[in-house]
Amino acid sequence: MGFPCIIATGKYVPKRLVTNREMETLVGQPVDEWLQRNVGIKQRYFIEEDQTTSDLVVEAVKIALDRAGLSANQMDLLICSTDTPDWFSPATACATLSKLGANNIPGFDINSACSGWVNALDLAARRIVTDNSIRYIVVAGAYAMSRFLDMRDKYTATLFADGAGAVILSRADKQHWLGSSFKSFNENYDALGIFYGGANCPATSENIASFGTPAVKFAKKIPAEFNRVHWPALIDRTCEQAGVSPEQVDHFYFTQLNLHTIRHVMRDMRQPLAKAHYIMDKYGYTGSACLPMTLDDAIEQGIGPKSGDLLLFTASGGGITMASSLWKWL
Repeated sequence: MGFPCIIATGKYVPKRLVTNREMETLVGQPVDEWLQRNVGIKQRYFIEEDQTTSDLVVEAVKIALDRAGLSANQMDLLICSTDTPDWFSPATACATLSKLGANNIPGFDINSACSGWVNALDLAARRIVTDNSIRYIVVAGAYAMSRFLDMRDKYTATLFADGAGAVILSRADKQHWLGSSFKSFNENYDALGIFYGGANCPATSENIASFGTPAVKFAKKIPAEFNRVHWPALIDRTCEQAGVSPEQVDHFYFTQLNLHTIRHVMRDMRQPLAKAHYIMDKYGYTGSACLPMTLDDAIEQGIGPKSGDLLLFTASGGGITMASSLWKWL
């Protein structure tokens, strides 16, 4: 039967580099020092006018497939996590598969905001466990939030960025997926999101005149220490499923929104920061894509997991949703 394992990774960012200095021009006020001091972001990448979310996924998947020595038509399933899809409907995964020339391969999207990729990873692992016919599942996260930025709001416009990351899951003769945990704080569903353009407030001419074009908003204040408070408990619960402690985890991959939060969480867990690779300084905040991008970046730099290492993904997203998943590297 076999057990789920990660066999390859890939990431892609568009070519348009936007430094903090350029952001100062775009938002019309100084933000470079504030961003570096409070968040850890120095630059980010935005898609070009002729690009969309599925284009980012295509490139990340191509890299992962090439590293695995696979063709697009050898995929059995593509799961795409994104809350910036090409359209409300159909699924961005379907557009991605068409662009890859894999017209007979199934695919679908999931959306639990920025924790979505961890949810998709868990879902893919369970598919492999329950369906013996599946050999390879590609799990992608993608973000094209630059399409939904209000440049008058420095607190959102300066954070979000575009990119995609992907991993390929296959089968191994030993267990490599060790457990997952999830948490939601649904009373905060209206705290952060793109609240205009959907069924609740359609993008009619009247609504656009009143509210503007759909844009990401921090609509309700969430305590800055929210992730710091709740991530350790989620991590403990995930580790308990595998009978290990956080001290035994070799690599922590967190949502890449704020470097200080990661530092505080690692300090609170009495773990060295070197275990928590980060990329928000050079890629900005890429939502669902940030965890596979961080893993891929660590591997490219030669500081990624080695055979037998334990790696733990922990993410937060609008909703508020949280997800954590523990894996042993092949």
